[in-house]
Amino acid sequence: MTRTLAFRWFSLTLIGLVFSGQPARAADGQPLKALLVAGGCCHDYAKQKDLLKQGLEARANVEVTIVYSPDTTTKARFDIYENPDWAKGYDVVIHDECTSQVTDMPYVRNILNAHKSGVPAVNLHCAMHSYRVGTNDWFEFVGIQSAKHGPQLPIGITFVEKEHPITRGLADWTTINEELYNNVKVLDSATPLARGKQKLEKGESDFVVAWANQYGKTRVFSTTIGHNNDTVADPRYLDLVTRGLLWSCDKLDGDYLKVKAQ
Repeated sequence: MTRTLAFRWFSLTLIGLVFSGQPARAADGQPLKALLVAGGCCHDYAKQKDLLKQGLEARANVEVTIVYSPDTTTKARFDIYENPDWAKGYDVVIHDECTSQVTDMPYVRNILNAHKSGVPAVNLHCAMHSYRVGTNDWFEFVGIQSAKHGPQLPIGITFVEKEHPITRGLADWTTINEELYNNVKVLDSATPLARGKQKLEKGESDFVVAWANQYGKTRVFSTTIGHNNDTVADPRYLDLVTRGLLWSCDKLDGDYLKVKAQ
């Protein structure tokens, strides 16, 4: 083999190795491939997974594949996460789990490795209370540390970054009875987009409820809203999640957003 041919072979091999570890990227105009992982404790994931799939596909040029666990405990696990290449072929992952007692660090690290490699993510509601491994690893991924929630009461949502691409054009609203998650800490990597206020018998609670996070080189959108089915089915909620998903993929444009905010 000549020196020139050897160099070309080495270069092509190196390029192949580099790109084999990269997340999928939809070609312009092609549907984004989203993986929705749903299941665990305390929520009607059997219904909500379908509400999310239908709502997202109606609003964006995206195809949602569902991985669902019927396990209704906080120990629900997902076989897909046992595979080191579990996110291969997807442009974005939607985490809709409620699995606080899954504390197997190699398992959780395998989930996070995909996002460290650049796979965008959307985290919904109880995903913020999942994988309590005793370290900050999961909190650094989602961008906020939360430990508990208050009673189910209406939450007044106010967008505090109205010119952010995700929130531009969205209007404040008040939810039905919902859970307001607390903020133990908002990490420096997170940009709060919306706050939620809940009037209590004594005083009120006021916490960040939607935000954008930069996880290394990866964009991550999260919202703690979304306990009840009627909230997940609310067009205003689905508009927010859709825009967050497209932003995480850097596809929040006319080629991928089918409908404007309602």
